[in-house]
Amino acid sequence: MIDWLKKFFGKLKDLWLGWSLMKKLVFIGIIVVIVGAFVLLGFLSSQPPQAVIFNTTVTDELLTAQISAALDAENIAYTKGADGRFYVKDDFTARQARTLLVREDLLPGQLDPWNFFTNMDRWTLTDFDRDVNLQRALTNNLEQHISALSDVDTAKVTLVMPETQLFAQDQNPVTASVIIYPRPGSDITENKGKVEGIVKLIQFAVEGLVAENITIVDHKGTVLNDFSGMEDVDRLNLTNRMLRQKRALEAQYTAAVLASLGNVFTPSRVNIVNLDIDLEFIKKSIETQEFYPITMKEDNPNTPYSELEVVPSIIRSRENSSESFEGTGFNPEGPPGQEGQTPPAYQDLTNLVGQYESDRNIENNEINQRSISEEKSPYEIKRISLGIVLDGVWSLKYDENNKPVVGPEGRRERTYTPVDETVLREAQAVVESAVGFSKARGDVVTVKNISFDRIEQFRIEDTEWMRKQQNQKIILWTAVGLASIIFIFVLVRGISKQLERRRREQEELLARQHQAMREQALREAEEEGMEIGLSVEERARMDLQDNAKNLAREYPDDVAHLIQTWLAMEN
Repeated sequence: MIDWLKKFFGKLKDLWLGWSLMKKLVFIGIIVVIVGAFVLLGFLSSQPPQAVIFNTTVTDELLTAQISAALDAENIAYTKGADGRFYVKDDFTARQARTLLVREDLLPGQLDPWNFFTNMDRWTLTDFDRDVNLQRALTNNLEQHISALSDVDTAKVTLVMPETQLFAQDQNPVTASVIIYPRPGSDITENKGKVEGIVKLIQFAVEGLVAENITIVDHKGTVLNDFSGMEDVDRLNLTNRMLRQKRALEAQYTAAVLASLGNVFTPSRVNIVNLDIDLEFIKKSIETQEFYPITMKEDNPNTPYSELEVVPSIIRSRENSSESFEGTGFNPEGPPGQEGQTPPAYQDLTNLVGQYESDRNIENNEINQRSISEEKSPYEIKRISLGIVLDGVWSLKYDENNKPVVGPEGRRERTYTPVDETVLREAQAVVESAVGFSKARGDVVTVKNISFDRIEQFRIEDTEWMRKQQNQKIILWTAVGLASIIFIFVLVRGISKQLERRRREQEELLARQHQAMREQALREAEEEGMEIGLSVEERARMDLQDNAKNLAREYPDDVAHLIQTWLAMEN
């Protein structure tokens, strides 16, 4: 164990010695910060807990000074925290300070008025306390729910819950007043649906509260839930929604038609003159009761014939009865000595013998029955009117050299090929399939071939073509000019170099001739024993020639390489 500790401390020592001064300072600073944090934590945890006087912050400097002066006058020790609240040593001192400040009317403006009912120590609670707590809980809960909405920044709720009376006619209604502060960019002040949602939220949260006793205003004092006279607005909104639905459906059909014909005729040759969809906005609920046969044997799909057996109905119960009678009937009479109640018309039938027979057969059959409940969409297409114009094909004219034919005005000539009637009928069939054509509904789909006005388009195309032709000519002649200039420059440079070379050769030839003549004269003078005086330049030239000859004898390769370099530079 001791050896392990020695090795551990040895590694720490080696690590410490290997660190730079900056690393050592950083490590010491971290240790100091950790120790200071533990010391501060222990100091704060050892302090006794303090009680707050008011559970709200005091931001007004004048009010802060007045509260401090009042507490100092009563010798109440206090501290003001960084959160703006006043703290004392215990709850008893807090109640004394609270009583003092209430008496001196030194209460923070944003103090919750219900704190005096809930922050008081009591042994029991009265019905009034419970009602106050209930009202406060409902108010806070509603404020939290309304403020949680994405369109509301904050909300203030005031509930009036009167006492319960013995007679209903004496009972005052429950009312609610709400002030909402909308978020920036919210449309809650103009959106009726959102306001109605808040009204229902408040109505179902408070027992006995009805929508008529709820008032919602914004921060400007505008009543938001006053929906009187909104019938015209609702009707206008409904009309706008219908028109938007109609435009959306027409846009959908337009895209379907263009997608059907665009790949065949190209989009530039297809034009929808008019697309009108007559919609009937109605909501229908249909209840249908259907009776159908009973299947006794299912059909086998693997056989080429049908084994299906059906019967209209099956017998559920059957009742047969037979009755017969023969003899005189019983004629009831009154008390003895009194005439009976038999009508005169039946008195003559008394004591007549009769015969009666009755046969009755009853069968109860069962049939298949199903009830169908259908609810159709809020709108249905009543009629579709569609008119489409197709353009033919414009093609350029070319001459025998396969070049476009240009007219006197500088425009290319074109020929027009109309769309064949067979193609028009096929296009009409495609369009009818795309829009769901129904003859019974009275739909009308028309597809015609009409030549489009493409004068401006052709003018732009011809102008662009002429500009490209001019650019090509400019580029061609510019290239030819540049090539000519380069050729003339090379030719002149070659001729000048040739002339310069000939001039140098002529000068070198003359110089060699003069040198030969001079050397000849010197040799002749030496042979004759005459002394000839040489100038300094001539003697230096002769010395230079002698040195060059000696250098050429000693280093022939270097001299040859030097001469080649000179010749290359001259050429």
